[in-house]
Amino acid sequence: MAHSLGKYADFEGLRERAVALRRAGHSLRQIRDELKVYNNDILNQLVKGEPPPDWTKRPRAKDDLRARARELRLQGWTYDRIEAELGCSRSSVSLWVRDLPRPERLDPTEQAKLAARKRWEHELAVRDEKRRQTKAAATAEIGDISDRDLFIAGIALYWAEGTKDKPHARRERVAFVNSDPGMIRLFLAWLDLLQVERDTVSYRVMIHESADVQGAERYWADLVEADRGSFGKTTLKRHNPKTVRKNTSESYRGCLVITVRQSAELYRRIEGWWYGIVGAATATDRENRT
Repeated sequence: MAHSLGKYADFEGLRERAVALRRAGHSLRQIRDELKVYNNDILNQLVKGEPPPDWTKRPRAKDDLRARARELRLQGWTYDRIEAELGCSRSSVSLWVRDLPRPERLDPTEQAKLAARKRWEHELAVRDEKRRQTKAAATAEIGDISDRDLFIAGIALYWAEGTKDKPHARRERVAFVNSDPGMIRLFLAWLDLLQVERDTVSYRVMIHESADVQGAERYWADLVEADRGSFGKTTLKRHNPKTVRKNTSESYRGCLVITVRQSAELYRRIEGWWYGIVGAATATDRENRT
């Protein structure tokens, strides 16, 4: 064998070469082959004190888990929770976090409340997902709609939300008020279907005085694709200090009032259409409906 024990009289010279190779980024295997030193004890003595190059260090697969375990421990998690969350053994968790302070133990009542809250949060998430899926499936069921579909839908929409004539207050004009942008868009599409000219349509915002009035005006103008200058004067609802408003979020934009000028004849036709729908829907000869 090369370099038997009797051949290490020049150990320091050999070590100098080994250190130089180590600092040049060589691995132990490369130094061994270069210097022909096949005794592991001697080889380790030659490079003693010299750190191995980075490329020879094997990555530690559990470093991320260790960091996450310490993070959770600092948040007050118990060993059981960390073990369940990360899928690690109890011994690994203990080794990783044993230098950290123990979390304050909750009394059984607080622990029960925490567990119940976690279960309820999970249940709410499940319900929200089911709700979303139901709505998405229902949306897909509608598909395309015909002009007649839109015609019938618009009549029903107006009779539910539009202004109506009363024997004690003649209001034979078409006026629609709503806060739902979807309903506003549907109503305008219906007017287009009826070939109502847009220059006969006027707009006005109704909103609480403490809301973002200018923001609401911009929003509705953008939605109906009309110039803000064409809008009528905004109607402000005065604040009653004795009431507590619930419509205070950023999404509150009041209502939009849409009025069709010189629309008495159109209103009469809408009323007639509505009674026609009711009569057809309640007819006794259901099999003869078309």
